[in-house]
Amino acid sequence: MTYVDGFVASVPAAKRADFVEHARNVAKIFKEFGAISVVDCWGDDVPPGKLTSFPLAVQCKPDETVVFGWITWPSREVRDESWKKVMADQRMQPAAVPPFDGKRMIFGGFEMISAL
Repeated sequence: MTYVDGFVASVPAAKRADFVEHARNVAKIFKEFGAISVVDCWGDDVPPGKLTSFPLAVQCKPDETVVFGWITWPSREVRDESWKKVMADQRMQPAAVPPFDGKRMIFGGFEMISAL
């Protein structure tokens, strides 16, 4: 069954080009190790909330933009094995530090139950 890793993070608006480059480089690695697709989105209409919202969830600062993305895998098993390979890959080491604060990123794995 198809499996999805999703994430939300905040990126300094001034680092958009750095984020795009990082996302493209990391996407190639995920695809190499079995991902079906990798999607990264730059926030365009992400309203702040009072109780819940994407900006609140990642403690988005005034000079930052919310990014949202997901990786689609053929199965949970492929995802679990692929993540081990991705994290061990030399291209993911310190030189691949993302242009955002990973401590404020939220992420998780999801079993796909519906897709049209």
